[in-house]
Amino acid sequence: MPGAPDAPARQPDKQQLNGTHVAFVANSSWSIQQYRSGVVRALLARGARVSIIAPPDRASESLQALGCEFHPLTLSARSANPLADWKCFSQLAKLYRQLEPDCVFQYTIKPNIYGSFAARLSRIPCFAVTTGLGFVFINDNLVARIGRALYRVALRSAKQVWFLNRDDLQEFLARNLVREQQTFVLPSEGIDLDHYAPGESQDREDGVFRFLLVARMLWDKGIGEYVEAARRIREEHPHVRFQLLGPADVENPSAISRTQLLAWQDRGLIEYLGSAADVRSAMANADCVVLPSYREGVPRTLLEAASMAKPIVATDVPGCRDVVRDGLTGRLCRARNADELTAALLAMCRCSRDTLQKMGQAGRLDVGSRFGEAQIVDIYLETISRLHNAIGR
Repeated sequence: MPGAPDAPARQPDKQQLNGTHVAFVANSSWSIQQYRSGVVRALLARGARVSIIAPPDRASESLQALGCEFHPLTLSARSANPLADWKCFSQLAKLYRQLEPDCVFQYTIKPNIYGSFAARLSRIPCFAVTTGLGFVFINDNLVARIGRALYRVALRSAKQVWFLNRDDLQEFLARNLVREQQTFVLPSEGIDLDHYAPGESQDREDGVFRFLLVARMLWDKGIGEYVEAARRIREEHPHVRFQLLGPADVENPSAISRTQLLAWQDRGLIEYLGSAADVRSAMANADCVVLPSYREGVPRTLLEAASMAKPIVATDVPGCRDVVRDGLTGRLCRARNADELTAALLAMCRCSRDTLQKMGQAGRLDVGSRFGEAQIVDIYLETISRLHNAIGR
């Protein structure tokens, strides 16, 4: 594809990036640590200087302990306040001028929009990484239309715009938000198969079947349909349990409150497990992982589940269908459709343990071949190495 880096022929040696300054901008430090730590570690090991620009959170100190520089950013993902967004842009423009990085990688909508404007003013090459289209493309209200209009203007100045699946790329091209020669499909943000390995589940009650949905608690993740499916199934099969794991009351227009989650729990529909820094224990104890989302980039939770050899039920939407092989590693159903979701979940309940195990094993082999973290790290290193060589470091 024009403008996209070729598959790397070799991994750059550890001396090749000495002196290169790479900045990462995101809506949380935690997301850098959780999804891009392999890239960050590889850059640091090769002598690069790495700056993290993000709102401070529990991961900020951990990133600094690795050797990253940390620069706090004031950013609210939920807010539509123009003054708050102007402050975010002003901070980014100031930091780009002060830090003078050789390139910047930006993630999610506000860093992509305001970071691209700031990079244009500072004449810094920036890579806008769209990790999923989310609220701005699922909805068509005024805020969503403004978001798409800002994308159209801001991304013109990006050196490249990276997508996690081809559906999202085509959506941007169809809406004339980006030029084709700028685009590149990054095959997910990678999964560490050694870290997310099949684990031993704890002893459980005989006959209990556990579904687990891991996500931020958003309506757009299909949680309403999941709860409705739970209501229907538990009326006839009370031994089937439906768990939710992930933060509530998050900064997102589609957020579900903790109060609502606890109300569902009080009615016996779901078990809300809260949030967790490490999801492996909950996944190990699940029989099937579910994500009935309306749209994704490449959902991390499904990569984690497949890596841990868990069968999956997900919606047939961009991102989810890139991970799940329908009938082989799990089942796909239509989005926003509680009837189809209920049928798919019931079918999973009725599968033999041997069938579920074979699905999980097939999923682990599949994500290992297509989404391994080492492949993604190589793409970043090759891209940065080319830029490093071009500027004569």
